[in-house]
Amino acid sequence: MTTAPPAPPPPAPVVDRRLITLDADGIPLSARLTLPTHVPPRATVVALHGAGMSAAYFDGPAHPETSLLALAAELGFAAVAVDRPGYGASAGQLPHGQGVADQATTLAAALRGLSAYGATGAGIFLVAHSFGSKPALRMAADGKVPGLLGLDVSGCGDEYLVPPTEPGTRAGSWKLNWGPLRLYPPGTFQAGLAVVAPPPERELADAARWPEEFAALAGRVRVPVRFTFAEHEAWWRRDASALARLRNRLDAAPRVRIDHQPDAGHNISLGWAARSYHLRALGFAEECLRRRPGGEGRRP
Repeated sequence: MTTAPPAPPPPAPVVDRRLITLDADGIPLSARLTLPTHVPPRATVVALHGAGMSAAYFDGPAHPETSLLALAAELGFAAVAVDRPGYGASAGQLPHGQGVADQATTLAAALRGLSAYGATGAGIFLVAHSFGSKPALRMAADGKVPGLLGLDVSGCGDEYLVPPTEPGTRAGSWKLNWGPLRLYPPGTFQAGLAVVAPPPERELADAARWPEEFAALAGRVRVPVRFTFAEHEAWWRRDASALARLRNRLDAAPRVRIDHQPDAGHNISLGWAARSYHLRALGFAEECLRRRPGGEGRRP
């Protein structure tokens, strides 16, 4: 009696990939967009990179397994990674960049045009890394994004462990930005040439003011928020008292979750831990989607 060979695994869903330019009230923002082709988008994930990076940070530059954009589309989300103001297409118009408040205004204006590139689904979910988390939280606090489902933040807290104004920090201490080499796929630092971009000076000047700015805006955030700190995160305080204060400041948010990602450095989405982190982020997006007012599976 012969045994039939096992059936081959089903093919991975096809992802529609595009390079687009969003109009932010006259400021062009370049972006990378992925759309699912097997289902209508359930919601739209908007990813905001950190200082000195670009939208390619979220698109698996060294290994396809690390791409948030591809994974999100495979799981039925539209996903767009935006070059923040002062990067990519806007660098010529904004050679000095923008501070946190102005970035929040510019990004919110750009997101209003997303529907022109395909269905956006039930709302927008922000995934933000490092400096990109600051305008993301500001947009949430100011109510600048209609249909905002929630935020997933990595590489950002409310109190620096190392002040960003300390000499040498912005030049790129390996420990601060990366951690152990073994955390990253081979070729990461060659592929990184397509990811790294000069950080605009207004952005860097604004970074030092973040602890005070977060303390002022945190109480106005009224959507669920998840923070992830990497095992080898060296920029931010993440001891018990610091995390308790971070949670308490977000007292208007319906849910605040704080997680830790093992085997990861500050740049989580470029390392081997990226897929694990992205699955958790998209899982949180799923929770926010189902618990939104009128959403399927909403709890009383």
